[in-house]
Amino acid sequence: MRADLTELCRQLRLAHVVDYVAQHPDKEMGQWVEQLLLAERDGRRRAKLGKLVQQAGFPHLKTFDGYVENHITYPEGSSLDRLREMEWLEQRENLLLMGAVGTGKTHMATALGIEACRQGHAVQFYRASDLVAVLQEKFAAGTLSRFREKLKKLELLILDEVGYVPFSQSGSELLFNVIADCYEQQSVIVTSNLEFGQWTSIFGDTKLTSALVDRLVHHAHILSFTGDSFRLKQAMERIPQI
Repeated sequence: MRADLTELCRQLRLAHVVDYVAQHPDKEMGQWVEQLLLAERDGRRRAKLGKLVQQAGFPHLKTFDGYVENHITYPEGSSLDRLREMEWLEQRENLLLMGAVGTGKTHMATALGIEACRQGHAVQFYRASDLVAVLQEKFAAGTLSRFREKLKKLELLILDEVGYVPFSQSGSELLFNVIADCYEQQSVIVTSNLEFGQWTSIFGDTKLTSALVDRLVHHAHILSFTGDSFRLKQAMERIPQI
């Protein structure tokens, strides 16, 4: 028990509890103190998780309970279980979730983001168009540098729905700079309904698009989502059969 209690005190940064217990060699008291510290540690972890999830800005909370993945093609050596282990995040690698609308890309990105929060990582979720709008607002207000420094403190940036709304030249350049900041320093999850060859229609400039894609795909796991939209399928199932 002493070793367990010492480790708990180290985790909770309590310097003198072990010494006090050692001076009062009552087995029941030692067990009671250990249980008390376990409750404190678990409570702190729950509070930290709640704070990280709240700060991440997920539009909806999603988990992998009941998640269907038989329409997803993973790169060689990868799987959903491997992704959930977060080794890719520890290695500052990216995930690119590519496929048609409604095939579960945002669900996976969100669930992985929550899993990252559960493991103590700082995460931020943005729809790509929303992030560009924020970047333009910060640039106009003269606070862009401060905002980019805040983004640099993240361990995972999730960019959802890249490809749904085209960006202006200034917006494309601002987003490129954020992705360039992340390169080999932080992980990025991107969801997109467009193949890379179509991204020029969103970012406009061919050279900028090429440089942006190059930074994203280097050290990246690319997943392909196929099949019909789950949302459309569910809507069709609700229609009474005649």
